[in-house]
Amino acid sequence: MKTRLNICDGNVRILVINWVQTVCLGAFALLISGCSMTPPKTFTFQADVPENFTVTGTGNYIPAPGETCTGRSGKPFRVGRLHFKPDQPKTAHQVEFKVPLTDNEHGCSSVLHSLKLTIEGRWGPGREHTSQESANFSISDETSQQASTPQVFEGQCQWLFRTMGPYRYIVKIPMCRALNANGDMEKRMIGGRLHRDQLADSTVKLVLSVAKIEMPYYKGWWIETPKGWKACTGVWGTQNEEPCTKPYKFLESFKMPGGRECTVYPNCTE
Repeated sequence: MKTRLNICDGNVRILVINWVQTVCLGAFALLISGCSMTPPKTFTFQADVPENFTVTGTGNYIPAPGETCTGRSGKPFRVGRLHFKPDQPKTAHQVEFKVPLTDNEHGCSSVLHSLKLTIEGRWGPGREHTSQESANFSISDETSQQASTPQVFEGQCQWLFRTMGPYRYIVKIPMCRALNANGDMEKRMIGGRLHRDQLADSTVKLVLSVAKIEMPYYKGWWIETPKGWKACTGVWGTQNEEPCTKPYKFLESFKMPGGRECTVYPNCTE
């Protein structure tokens, strides 16, 4: 009986009531914040990737209209980022990742502003034998005038070669550009404008290929012969590749990424 009386004591009753209130308020908070628990709308990015290439993405987010976003330092920031870096094989493959249209990091609402792609190509046996190019997609708030359909972009990477360093090792840099309707490489970068009102639950695809022909990085510094490309020198008195002038003088040798000494590229020997 005494125990029952203690339970009914006013102070104890207040504690019980407060605990119940806390539980109820917590449940109510979860109920009214259900919208914030809803996963953000996304679109799927896909890329057909050639051998020895990878494609990764970075989503750039800006505060939604009327929002102020604060970083860990306590200072407002304008751009937040989400990175999409799935594992990828060295063989030809398809990569896919979902890109949220909104992000609620740092307790504020932000919207996708752009998607940057990093295209990385491997051209030699070492870990350092990789080079990068980029592609960009901007997000437009303008209403699209076209029906919502899967958006497919085509691009191509061409390897550009040059020598570098005192031992004149060959290095290669990918130049990646958009393809036109005829399959010809254009001067503009890979990418384009995506309309926000059509992105939710849609698919954006990049079909990437590699040009069969490699070209010198510096135009006019190599001469093409029946046996392959030969690097010019003799203009500035160095032992490095230099602009070609008549009478042509060529490098005695250069080295492939694996260390092989050569006189022509890519066949190595004449």
